[in-house]
Amino acid sequence: MSSSQTTEETYESQNDQRLDELHSKIRTLRGVTTDIYDDAERQNLTLDNTNDAFSSLSSSLSHSSRRAAQAFGLSGPGGVRQMRIIMYTVSGILLLWVLWKLKGFWWPSSGEV
Repeated sequence: MSSSQTTEETYESQNDQRLDELHSKIRTLRGVTTDIYDDAERQNLTLDNTNDAFSSLSSSLSHSSRRAAQAFGLSGPGGVRQMRIIMYTVSGILLLWVLWKLKGFWWPSSGEV
């Protein structure tokens, strides 16, 4: 009977050892799962913050676009008239610059003769 008792103790000892190994693997697996969950939560939070930032940027860009359209008179009545005045002013300045350059061509200064 001593032989069978020794064998049972050996088996019991091996079972306890394997059970301890299994508990160790389960703890490791639980730790990895927790780390994966924490990382996924951090990434979701980062994505939410990024989404909020882009929504805010889109909103402020839309608001700025509307304000620029109002400032330049592109929206509402009279917008085309104001744009026409701006174009006349720019064209007038360009015409004066061209005339100033041509003046030097037609009437050379006294130092160039």
